[in-house]
Amino acid sequence: MKKILQYTISLVLAGGLLWFVFKDISLSEMLDEFKKADYKWLMLSAILSITAHVSRAARWRILMKPLGYQPSTFNTTLAIFIGYFANYIIPRMGEVSRCGSLKKTDNIPFEKSFGTVLTERIFDVVSLLIVLMLNLILEYDKLQHFFIEQFASKVYLIVGLLIFLSIAGVLSIYLFRKYQEILSEVPILSKIVGFLNGLLDGLMSVKHLEKPFAFIFFSILIWVMYWLSAYVLFFAIPETAHLGLLAGLTVLTMGSFGMAAPTQGGIGPFHFLVGNALVLYGLPQKDGIILATFIHGSQMITLLALGAVSFLITLFIKPKTND
Repeated sequence: MKKILQYTISLVLAGGLLWFVFKDISLSEMLDEFKKADYKWLMLSAILSITAHVSRAARWRILMKPLGYQPSTFNTTLAIFIGYFANYIIPRMGEVSRCGSLKKTDNIPFEKSFGTVLTERIFDVVSLLIVLMLNLILEYDKLQHFFIEQFASKVYLIVGLLIFLSIAGVLSIYLFRKYQEILSEVPILSKIVGFLNGLLDGLMSVKHLEKPFAFIFFSILIWVMYWLSAYVLFFAIPETAHLGLLAGLTVLTMGSFGMAAPTQGGIGPFHFLVGNALVLYGLPQKDGIILATFIHGSQMITLLALGAVSFLITLFIKPKTND
């Protein structure tokens, strides 16, 4: 019932935002714009986007090596695409799905790979904050009022929540490490303790990286490719072809916040944030929303297709046995 309720809420949120965003947009007019689009830029965007996802898969391998596991980049890439596919069905299900995929193909314990995914998410949040600060510095005149209108009332809540979660996380890890032997003596808790230990091993794998510079390189490459994959789509539609790299950076920032929202694949929040942000660059709101839809739609089709193919491929991969 809890999962059904969460799914229903996310659908209602996505549907409500989509209605609000598109209530004044003519569907036939938007389809006409899509027909006029230059789809060679879509192909280039897809290549850049896939490069970002493969880079994420390579970075994930680096995190798992200190744990004694070395899945191939091919298998981690399949898992990444399966995860994105799952996110379009159930929000936040992607992390679970990609770890389940590696459990099947490489027999990597779920709790350990999931710990590395949590580490990835922490680095992604830090990276997004860096991108946000860079965006604000370079485009302060355009973005100051937008951020005040959209986020000012929530800044203290977000910062307070991050501080609370950080303190609670550190305190929980300390108490668990201190009392895990006592907890392990309770039969009903021993398996939970084992699972949490595996989770912490994965979470702390970043402390034992053999190639920290490669980890940083792939982290930067991921975001640069995300940035460029959105930017080149400007040229696909005549009305947006004049937009520059800084507009692409704003789309990256707003799109990342939209994708982090608890809806299927960021549907709704992505369109709202990106569409409204592009108005700051002189676009009519209609054109901003059309471009946001084109960017999100192209990404969604690419990831759904690659995710489905990746899932089918994993069905034919012989599972590894870890000695």
